[in-house]
This record gives sequence, structure tokens and C-alpha cells, in this order.
Amino acid sequence: MGKGFFQVPIAVNETVKSYAPGSTEREAVTNQYTSYYNGSVDVPMYIGNQEIRTGNTKNMAPPHDHQHVVGQYHIGDKTHVKDAIKTALNSRKSWSQMPWEQRAAIFLKAAELVAGPYRAKINAATMIAQSKTIHQAEIDAACEYIDFLRFNVEFMTQIYDEQPDSAEGIWNRIEYRPLEGFVYAITPFNFTAIAGNLPASAAMMGNVVVWKPSDHQIFSAKVLMDIFKEAGLPDGVINMIYGDPVMITDTVLSSSDFAGIHFTGSTFVFKEIWKKIGENIHNYKTYPKIVGETGGKDFIIAHPSANAKQVATGITRGAFEFQGQKCSAASRVYLPKSLAEETLNYVKEDIASFKMGSPEDMSNFITAVIHEGSFDKLAKYIDAARVDSDAEIIAGGGYDKTKGYFVEPTVILTSNPSYSTMCTELFGPVVTVYVYNDEKWFETLELVDTTSEYALTGAVFSTDRHAITEATKALENCAGNFYINDKPTGAVVGQQPFGGARASGTNDKAGSAQNLLRWVSPRLIKETFVSPEDYRYPFLS
Repeated sequence: MGKGFFQVPIAVNETVKSYAPGSTEREAVTNQYTSYYNGSVDVPMYIGNQEIRTGNTKNMAPPHDHQHVVGQYHIGDKTHVKDAIKTALNSRKSWSQMPWEQRAAIFLKAAELVAGPYRAKINAATMIAQSKTIHQAEIDAACEYIDFLRFNVEFMTQIYDEQPDSAEGIWNRIEYRPLEGFVYAITPFNFTAIAGNLPASAAMMGNVVVWKPSDHQIFSAKVLMDIFKEAGLPDGVINMIYGDPVMITDTVLSSSDFAGIHFTGSTFVFKEIWKKIGENIHNYKTYPKIVGETGGKDFIIAHPSANAKQVATGITRGAFEFQGQKCSAASRVYLPKSLAEETLNYVKEDIASFKMGSPEDMSNFITAVIHEGSFDKLAKYIDAARVDSDAEIIAGGGYDKTKGYFVEPTVILTSNPSYSTMCTELFGPVVTVYVYNDEKWFETLELVDTTSEYALTGAVFSTDRHAITEATKALENCAGNFYINDKPTGAVVGQQPFGGARASGTNDKAGSAQNLLRWVSPRLIKETFVSPEDYRYPFLS
């Protein structure tokens, strides 16, 4: 039992290291990258205190060098999924009843491990597994994940501190109980921080978790499990399994103890999961919490008053960092006719200066897309743009998967605001530009709002405050994270809670107290100090 009202360390955002030539951090991550690249890691499933190796394995290879094997992971079957559920439930009582400050200490220690002895490991693993440059790995796997851990502890204490008023003679208090059952976490390949946060945020609030990471992120997911274990997370609180995703999900959702899902991935998959939960609803002990962040068709719109160079930089960074494989990446752009030529010339100059290749060479700005399926999809849309009468490729357009899944940063110019690549989520380094007549600013705002089913991120560039106000109002519902004179990517934990609505998810804002509230079930306790002894109210006299 706690014996004090404890104040946790004040959360501050982790400083992004530079990795400049000659720096100690550059040397450390280079050495770790080389060690991982030349080694071979055998990744088991983690169920309770067991490391499960089935012998049914798949190889892990860097997307930028897909014939080079850096390890293997073991695939489970339905029995392993059931074991993970059982183990989680067996761990629930002791974990849920652990004093909150002890849970907090585990995740604060995890943050310090990432910041210190595991920094080079988690960054190098992300560079290899997900083909991130060192800068993209640093802001993701190190800094953002450290921020998630530290700020979530602070948010947790704020939630616990929120208590109701009490009238004379009574004491009202709220307990924030963990969910009754287990939480299922499904995490994506593109952000190691998200992969770590989705199971950890639910666990921090006293829940137990069955975690299925993306097949294309298991290399760095293994490092996350190493961190959890060294931080002192009890066995069985987070159980990590791999295998056929449909089989795993169907098995999880068939359990009567399923209490919630924390998901980041495709819109279609999330909708199918929601549908299955609905079909199984009579089987559950409680209504499951459904939390998901899915796709985006994120936009940049420039007003005629905008600064062309600033817009171009917003496009270049927003569309092409990490090969456009961010849920928030800019993929459709609306430029006024008066500004278009100048802006696009700057973009072309930027693209011409890009270097592409392995993230081991830290002078490269572009590396590979995640796998062959992604490569083939992008190549199909690029090929279509070459021949379609209402589109032309004005920059990039090349691709080659001989050694790695490399797609050149590509700019498509279209005369059709409903052209396929203006509407379809591509998840790659392809951005489509539509040029509008300056006097059709209001009509174009409506076009931005109605073109896509998604509503994740978006940006407006303008030096006219009236135009900014107009855009902010007109685009109210089509971006959960809206940026003024900045690229639509790069949300920082504790500063810009992240999430969108419409087909982009439930908008529960990762990196905020709103998200953590989804993983608790409040219980109101009213205590009366002197109980009545007569049922008669005064009006009966």
C-alpha cells in the first residue's frame, strides 16, 4: 500500500542528438549497426517467463538490402495465442494491485534505459529493420519513445489526482481501475515508438497485454522487450506473439476476457476488427474499449500569400522523410497558380540534392520502402501517372528493387483534383500536386475537406491571418492535427497529442491523458460517515 502522495519527476522532452561527424553518438550507433548487420539474432515469442521457439521461422532482412539476413523469428499457432491470453490473465491480479508508483518506476526506468545504454541499440535496430536514417530513428525510437514513457507517467498521476467534490458528511472518491480482462495491442512497422507505446500505455494503467507487432518490425520489437525486462516489468504483463494475423486476431477476439484493443495500422483491417468485435459482443464480460489510429491522406494547402520556399520545404520534408511512410506524411498538395511554378522549382531542386541508399551511410536522406508489396503498389501508381492524360511526373518516378526496395521521391502534377493519387493512401515517397486558380481559394478549401475519407493531419501556409482563420474553420473536421505554416508531420509527445477522426481512427490522442483514460474503468466510492437511522424525510412531518 502507498504511504504518501508521490510526485513523479517532471516530464521534459528528450533532446534530439545531432549524430554529427566525430560525435560519440554517431560512433556508438555505427558500431551497433555493424554488429547487428553482421550478426544473426534469433527472436522468440515472449509468453510469461518463457521464450518460445517453435522452429517454424521466418527470416528478417533490411528493406535496403533484402537478400541479407540479419536474423529470424519464430511463428506461433493458436495454442500460443491462447497461452498468451491465459498467462496475461494469470498475471492480472498481482499487476493490477501493484501500487501505482511501483508501476510508474518501471516505465521511468525504461525511459532512462532508452536514453542511455539502449539508445544505440534501439536506433540501430530501427535503422536496419525499418530502413530509417539515423535522424528518423533518433526522433522515433529514442526520443519519442522516451517522451511517451515519461509523459504517460505524468499523465497517469494527473488522472489519479482528478477527484470529485464531497458534500458535508460524505467522502466521494474515484478509483481508476484497469480493465477487467486483457488488452490486445497491434502495432505497425513504421514507428518503433508506437510499437512500444501501445502495449506500454495500457500496461502502465494496470492492464495486462497480448502484443502482436508487425512482422516487419520484430527486430526492433525484440529490443523493446529487452528494455521492458531490464526495467523490471513482471513476466506476463506484456506477452509478445507472432503468426498469421487473422488467426491471432480471431483467437483473441473470441475470448470472453477480451477487454480492449490498442491498434495502429490500416483502415480496412481496423474496420474488420471492429466488425468482429460487434459480432462477438454477446460473448464478452464487458464492452471492449476500441482505440485505433489508422490511415491518412494528408494535405498541404498554400494560400497565394504564402512564402514559396517555406511551402516547398514543407512539401519536401512532409512528403519524403522516411520515404513518406508516416501516417501523417503529406501526400496531396494544393498550390495557387501564382505560386506553383516557383514552389515546384524549389521542390525539384531539393529532390535533385537527395542522396538515396542504405541508412548506414548517414549522408543519405532517402532509403528503402518497407517491403516488396509496398514497392509494387507504388510502382503501379507511378506507371499509371506516366500514361494518364490528366497527370504527369515532374520529378522522380524511378524505382529499383534489385538490392533494396528503392523508390525515388516522386512528384505527380495533376489537372484533376479527384485523380487517384489525390484520393488513395499510398504510404510512400509520392506526392501529388493540384494547381488551383487564386480566386478559387474558398472552393479549394471545400475540395480539401471533401476529397478524402481520412482526417488525420493537414497544413495551411499563408501570411494572411484572415486566410489562416478561414482555413482553420473550413478544415475543422478533416485533420485531427492541423498545422499552420509547418509540415503536417512531427507531432511531439506532450506538445501535439496525435490522432485523427473519420477513417483515420478514434482520435484518442496518443501522447495525452485522453488516451490513458481509455485503459481504465472508474469506480466511484461514496462513504457516508454517519448513516441515517430513520427513513422518514422532513416533508413527511
